[in-house]
Amino acid sequence: MMTDRNSRLIEGPIPKTLIMLTIPMIFGTISMIIFNLTDTFFVGQLGTGQLAAMSFTFPVVLFVNNLAHAVAIGASAVISHSIGEGNRNKVKRLTTDSIVLSLLLVGFIVPIGLLTINPLFHFLGASLEIITYIREYMVIWYLGLVFIVVPMVGTNAIRAAGDTKTPAFIMMFAAGANIILDPILIFGIGPVPRLEIAGAAMATVIARALTLIMSLYFLYYNERMLSFDIPSLNSILVSWIQILYIGLPNAGAMIITPLAAGFITRIVATYGSDAVAGFGIATRMDSFALIVIMALASVVGPFIGQNWGAGKFDRIKSGTKFSYRFSLIWGLIMFIVFAFLGGTVGSIFSDDPEVISVTGLYLSIVPIGYGLYGIVAISTSAMSVLKKPIHAAILTLTQAFILYIPMAYVGSLLIGLWGVFLALPVSYLVSSIVAIYTLNRIIMYREKTVKRVIDQKIIQMEA
Repeated sequence: MMTDRNSRLIEGPIPKTLIMLTIPMIFGTISMIIFNLTDTFFVGQLGTGQLAAMSFTFPVVLFVNNLAHAVAIGASAVISHSIGEGNRNKVKRLTTDSIVLSLLLVGFIVPIGLLTINPLFHFLGASLEIITYIREYMVIWYLGLVFIVVPMVGTNAIRAAGDTKTPAFIMMFAAGANIILDPILIFGIGPVPRLEIAGAAMATVIARALTLIMSLYFLYYNERMLSFDIPSLNSILVSWIQILYIGLPNAGAMIITPLAAGFITRIVATYGSDAVAGFGIATRMDSFALIVIMALASVVGPFIGQNWGAGKFDRIKSGTKFSYRFSLIWGLIMFIVFAFLGGTVGSIFSDDPEVISVTGLYLSIVPIGYGLYGIVAISTSAMSVLKKPIHAAILTLTQAFILYIPMAYVGSLLIGLWGVFLALPVSYLVSSIVAIYTLNRIIMYREKTVKRVIDQKIIQMEA
């Protein structure tokens, strides 16, 4: 099980290993961006109101996705470490128990989500008309949440084994299904009725349901990472504690991001629905521009986890340094691209001059911080795998609530939307400096701890 990939992560050339792991994830991440942009494009054809509704749902959808992703990160971290140790039975137990934990998470979120749609989006600044559109979308989305959460955990477990091709294939398949289903269900084709924004939600749920089937199939038949043995309650609890030790702080950190997005959306909403629509388009372009960086950050975790399990800290240090340099170079490239093309992006999704103007303004300012964002993302991923998730959470909290939101609020008062958008790259500049320093200290601490344990074992053997 996983022998060839495992040896590649702990023995292969570091730049080549990280790049070869990242490339499939780039295509997978592109697929997910296309997935979201497809929804935005087709819903945008319905009108500015529906497009604004999609923009309002973004922070909430991100919030729920991040909760699930936190469990996935916790699972991936402990699974990759166990793989590095060579403990196959523990890998199977942790993978299976993480899937069960994800089902419990769905059971907790769905009823709360359905009951809070109206008051939550009213708080975020949506009008009654927009909330009507939002409700059409979110009711279906919540009811299909199991198809979103479980595959997220499953594909992260596959990635922990050093297989990035399978998760990428699953994501590409989902995007393809969504592209086909969106126009059929939104506008109605043949016998299918016109469902409008509800159709976008239904297309998402159906496409994600297919990924649930695929992820469980690959986990069981290809990776042999699932177990149908009935464990003791104590065994399950031990697994959940290990996963949640990393997952809960990550959940807190990931909740921070959509909460911050919600506050920023509320600030932008004071400039009107057109500004919110333009802001929503621009933030989705963020995701597109950061594809490569996020793909790299997603594979840094398994790389560090397996090398930590194998006690190879020199590879961890070299891998993080390479990732930082790569992130800065890619961020610079994207800044140059948007400096030339950012002004025309909004016109692809809307013909409203104000929507186009806000989109262009955002993309002329924020991309300068892309590479710095990558450093923060890579560092927090590494901290979590090295079992310092609280450090990662504090870093995320500082960037969002201590730096970004206060600066955006003050900037809005002083220079309008310019100030709101400029606050983001400035917050990443400060955060990236703190991230590099903190991660270096954590790696040094882990290295000394492992060396101390090895020395003690040698002394005991000699005695």
